[in-house]
Amino acid sequence: MQTLRRTRILATLGPATDAPGVLEDLLRAGVDCVRLNFSHGDPAEQIARAERVRAASAAIGRETGILADLPGPKIRVERFESGKVELSAGQRFDLLAEADAPLGNAGFVGVSYLGLPGDVVAGDVLLLDDGMVQLQVEAIEGQRIITRVLNNSVLSNKKGLNKQGGGLSLGAVTTRDRELIEVAAKIGVDFIAVSFCRNADDMEEARAIARSHGSQAALVSKIERAEAITNLKEIIAASDVVMVARGDLGVEIGDAALPGLQKRIIREALAQDRIVITATQMLQSMVDSPLPTRAEVLDVANAVIDGSDAVMLSQETAAGHWPVQAVAAMARICVGAEENLAADTDYETAKRGLDRADQAIAMAAMFLTEHIGVGAIVALTESGGTARFLSRFRSRVPIFAFSNHADSRRRMRLMRDVFPVAFDSTGMQPREAARVAIKHLFDEGALEVGERLVFTSGEAMEQLGATNTLRLLVVDEAGNAAGLGEISPD
Repeated sequence: MQTLRRTRILATLGPATDAPGVLEDLLRAGVDCVRLNFSHGDPAEQIARAERVRAASAAIGRETGILADLPGPKIRVERFESGKVELSAGQRFDLLAEADAPLGNAGFVGVSYLGLPGDVVAGDVLLLDDGMVQLQVEAIEGQRIITRVLNNSVLSNKKGLNKQGGGLSLGAVTTRDRELIEVAAKIGVDFIAVSFCRNADDMEEARAIARSHGSQAALVSKIERAEAITNLKEIIAASDVVMVARGDLGVEIGDAALPGLQKRIIREALAQDRIVITATQMLQSMVDSPLPTRAEVLDVANAVIDGSDAVMLSQETAAGHWPVQAVAAMARICVGAEENLAADTDYETAKRGLDRADQAIAMAAMFLTEHIGVGAIVALTESGGTARFLSRFRSRVPIFAFSNHADSRRRMRLMRDVFPVAFDSTGMQPREAARVAIKHLFDEGALEVGERLVFTSGEAMEQLGATNTLRLLVVDEAGNAAGLGEISPD
């Protein structure tokens, strides 16, 4: 049986992917889900990209998830008279929180967040352009923040601004976000990412807005504020997917704290049965180079080993010179990391007191997989819930998730180890559905003669949350599945 890549790849679309044929090549290279970055471009551009994604997916016969990433309350400096200024360590440089601030120069610049003077005090350090520019607050005079430049640097138009250690009071869902959620609902995206979320209320607010516009998209919390770390467990509980957004997060908490925090976020997301994405500058050198650095290879591999469901490409595919090569490199690294990953679930520490049948079935399936030697898990699932619970137990066994619902299959495209398959079980009894599904996998070369598999389903087909049955089967010479009697060790 061919080697299957288990870790998913999320790629950002942009000018570099708009050229004819590039999108199809990206999908063939291994993209499972695309990201529409609503921080750039207008909604019409993102709508057009989503339409091209669906056309490209249909052309190559593969379903692709679509994630809409909201801009959130990103604080930026405004524009300069000459586009940029050079700053010298020790010089005074003011920030003007005024709606009609003039174009900036070497002495001042406007900021987009008019409430910034109320969120800072003397001694605070402000980090601009991902920390490349460092300013220390000396005084606040009305809407003017007087700062001292800490390092020689260059500052250009519209660069981001963070407060070291966090503490800015902006809410996560802005007026613009509300408008863009409606756009995302009209597009029919599968995921909506909430930027700079602070707590569970931010996630619930975004979810309520999405549902009011008829969207059933999964909600993604982007962990990129220091405040989010304090409320990490509650944010994850209120999310369907969690993203380790390492750019702004690293600026706020400091780069030394970032590696350990990445691992903590991944562990907590998996413990709460949530999908988790690791993002930001994973293959940054491939914006300009056709090959990644060794450090980048190790970064991606470590994210895989830590348990990430998906790894994300940003500028590498949106604006880089080598978008297809970046995806191919990411896929290659993921497979290499997976081949050397020792999967050994400690069931003594597994969750107790389960209140859902599909969770219990998933745990039982993985226990069998680990202890008697199983080549695959086949799950009939409507919403993808059973597949998600199965995928929380990291193993070497592929999970083939059969569903009749295209939106469920696209959401499963971000689940590690899960391979969604279109399957209409309407009118079938469970045993007939099992026979047809397993024969399909056998004919496709995904199952071999004599291979054991675990099959999960509900007693009634086409019902949400009905998974309550597990069967241990073996594939015969004709590709049919029979129940196992005596189990002999491999």
